[in-house]
Amino acid sequence: MLGRSIAIQLPMHNRLPEPDADERAHSERLQQRLRAEIEASGPMPFAAYMHRCLYEPGLGYYSAGKTKFGAAGDFITAPELGELFAKSIAGMLAPALAQLGDEADFLELGGGSGAFAEVALPALAAAGALPRRYLILEPSADLRERQRERLAASLPPALSARVHWLDTPPENAWRGVLFANEVIDALPATRFSVRDGSVCEEYVGLDDAGQLRRIDRPADAVTSDAVRQLERALGRPFDEGYRSELLPQLPYWIQAVGDSLQAGLMLFVDYGYVRREFYLPERRDGTLMAHYRHRAHHDPLYLPGLNDLTASVDFSALAQAGAAAGFELALYASQAQFLLAGGLQPAFEQAFADAPDEAARHRLAQQVRRLTMPEQMGERFQAMLFARGLDPLPLPRGLAAVDQRDRL
Repeated sequence: MLGRSIAIQLPMHNRLPEPDADERAHSERLQQRLRAEIEASGPMPFAAYMHRCLYEPGLGYYSAGKTKFGAAGDFITAPELGELFAKSIAGMLAPALAQLGDEADFLELGGGSGAFAEVALPALAAAGALPRRYLILEPSADLRERQRERLAASLPPALSARVHWLDTPPENAWRGVLFANEVIDALPATRFSVRDGSVCEEYVGLDDAGQLRRIDRPADAVTSDAVRQLERALGRPFDEGYRSELLPQLPYWIQAVGDSLQAGLMLFVDYGYVRREFYLPERRDGTLMAHYRHRAHHDPLYLPGLNDLTASVDFSALAQAGAAAGFELALYASQAQFLLAGGLQPAFEQAFADAPDEAARHRLAQQVRRLTMPEQMGERFQAMLFARGLDPLPLPRGLAAVDQRDRL
């Protein structure tokens, strides 16, 4: 059986909004490019397909002009809910920036709509911890322009002048803080399955009608070894037919983005699990999701280029990658615990006192609910903090009480 490709049945995508003619034409242009590549070189690994769908120049989800974030887009991130998330994060990171001195920089990976920077910069200024430069590593030219316009319009000139955009991580040694919210979930994931006791890797090929289809092929040695290492770490083999994701590139990615950080903090906030929860036996089809106009579905082949494709983060793997890159794991906690212990309450109380009317106060309460309730972002999202070259470690006292590194 493993000597040939195995087709994967696709789910139905009922109840999704209908794309307009321009959207369909956009997706078809990307599909034509994918078909041509597959016809020329054969089926592509799912990770390569996911990369094309998200980052193909001019056609990928993050590379084209479609609105991604907020009510008009496909999903809402924490900074889009209001100011409380960014104010809380800025308040927690300000002591580290102050300790590092006037040469400290702030690096945000993937600036989204610019909503986080718009709030964080004034908050850092108010805390007396304004970074020398606010750097945004943004590979998408479209998003970069949207961020530039938003920050130029909303920030005082003295603050907007500190914002600089990067194409690649800093090469020269620097000091400061690196922050990434919902970035790792968008790294192209390798999909694997177990069939007849052997490891397969998921590919994207073409059916007889020339349409995209997902197929399984025998995994190469790298993927097979990575899956076997997961089984050893879990203390059990994966069941027959089990399918999930892994990020073999994660250690190299962490090394790339953090290697030049001489002293400071790296904070990652994302949705995910510790390893034993990520690979639960009942989670038999992994965590891969597609997001289209605030609907989540399970068909990554539907309208490529119009969907955000994501997979949850294995935070045990992230902890190992950070340690391998020479960082100390300083904290791991749920987003709710992290925000509540680190400064969400005073940020809420101040905003509540300053709110002009009851409607504004209600919106603030809704922000807190979305950020902290278990069924919302509170438990689904996790925070992981790494440190290097900081002694003492400048963190709010309450964070030590919520640290869950022992769960990793």
